[in-house]
Amino acid sequence: MTRRLGFTLVEVLVALAILAIALTAALRATSASSDAAITLRTRMLAGWVAQNHLNEMRARRLFPEVGTSEGKVEQGGQSFTWKAEVGASPNRSFRRIEIKVYLDDKQDYAAATLVGYLARVGT
Repeated sequence: MTRRLGFTLVEVLVALAILAIALTAALRATSASSDAAITLRTRMLAGWVAQNHLNEMRARRLFPEVGTSEGKVEQGGQSFTWKAEVGASPNRSFRRIEIKVYLDDKQDYAAATLVGYLARVGT
């Protein structure tokens, strides 16, 4: 009896199963990596929105009243909503401002939060 060269059907099926498992794991890792990159980009842009708002207030030498305000802005082709809460501090010459930035469609989770202080200038 002569033995034929090649693979049996069982060997081919086992090899295909191993290949399918490896490709699935690679696809899952790639998907997780791209999701992380998208999240990182969104958080970076939201941080810029918060910094821009605080720096604009500083540049204009604004000393806002205690309270809340909000607005919409586009950064990097993405729409964001910012909410600023201004609070008093023990020193009357300073205001504490907390800026939270949200994606327009996700108001339940802040993509970035920035806390800063504004000083009264000139008086």
